[in-house]
Amino acid sequence: MPGGCSRGPAAGDGRLRLARLARLALVLLGWVSSSSPTSSASSSTSSVSSLGSAVSAQPPLSGQCPPLCECSEAARTVKCVNRNLTEVPADLPLYVRNLFLTGNQLAVLPSGAFARRPPLAELAALNLSGSRLVEVHAGAFEHLPSLRQLDLSHNPLAYISPFAFSGNTNASVPSPLVELILNHIVPPADQLLKQNRSFEGMVAAALRTGHALRGLRCLELGSNHFLYLPRDVLAQLPGLRHLDLRNNSLVSLTYVSFRNLTHLESLHLEDNALKVLHNGTLTELQGLAHVRLFLDNNPWVCDCHMADMVDWLKETEIVQGKARLTCAFPEKMRNRVLLELSSSDLDCDPILPPSLQTSYVFLGIVLALIGAIFLLVLYLNRKGIKKWMHNIRDACRDHMEGYHYRYEINADPRLTNLSSNSDV
Repeated sequence: MPGGCSRGPAAGDGRLRLARLARLALVLLGWVSSSSPTSSASSSTSSVSSLGSAVSAQPPLSGQCPPLCECSEAARTVKCVNRNLTEVPADLPLYVRNLFLTGNQLAVLPSGAFARRPPLAELAALNLSGSRLVEVHAGAFEHLPSLRQLDLSHNPLAYISPFAFSGNTNASVPSPLVELILNHIVPPADQLLKQNRSFEGMVAAALRTGHALRGLRCLELGSNHFLYLPRDVLAQLPGLRHLDLRNNSLVSLTYVSFRNLTHLESLHLEDNALKVLHNGTLTELQGLAHVRLFLDNNPWVCDCHMADMVDWLKETEIVQGKARLTCAFPEKMRNRVLLELSSSDLDCDPILPPSLQTSYVFLGIVLALIGAIFLLVLYLNRKGIKKWMHNIRDACRDHMEGYHYRYEINADPRLTNLSSNSDV
């Protein structure tokens, strides 16, 4: 994957090497201090005993392998894969640097799930993918000072505490995480409805609480059905270098800001539902000095609103494979290459959007139904209506004849005088 997150051993091995060198130095110092000039025999004996005590005083590199797990001290690796474990093994060896707990039945990861005495100070890479995790509580990964890579992919996470990734339960201690993989963690819809919360909002709260993840370099959020990115979801991740949002359902980037991601090197937005990138987003992306942008397989709508984006694509060099971007709508523009479009190709036809067309069709059906009912009522009462209309006609005719008679009298002077004399 170009520009993607690394999948090798987690960063921070230098610190571990220094710790081991310091341990070796202590052993050597113990051997030197035990030397005595009295006699060669006593010196040899005391040196050996001192060396033995120094070695025994150090925490053992090896440890008993937990049941149902496979351990390799040489590779510093423990694998507990597809064992239907319901909790994290309590007797993990202290030498473990890479821990695989995939394909289990963990369900809940409580606070201090990996807390041990002495702590697992060398654990750098933790893979919990596909373990049917539903809840991750606050401080679930505390007491892991060397943890650099965490993979929670393919778990139906209905609840992630805002303090799940912090060094302790109140986010006062920053997390050592460098790489966080959260691909395909969307839970079933009924679980979200029960908790009355937005999945996007829950993930955003875990990413932006305090300054816990300021050291994060790589974040993967693919295949999570995100419809939008909450405002300020990336505000507390200034060190981010790789952001993967592919295979979601993002329709717009209007509300999210990339302005503070000054070190961003790759941004994957393939296989979403983006229709157009507006001027504000284009300006922010262009301001990122080192970024490579991936926009393949989005349903671009090539109308008058696309003009600014087409002009930007022709000038920018940050979009990878931009010659592959094609129109999806309207029908007459389907499969047209965006870079080959001109302003004359991008017009907005006076066609109602499909949702509004559907509304008008529904309104027409309702009005037609009302008209049909009205006509049916008239038909069933046709005799009564006919009689009523005849009565109205007769009444109107009587009134009209009266008006006509008075008009004739007023118009003829002789009839007016005759009427006056008759009154006298």
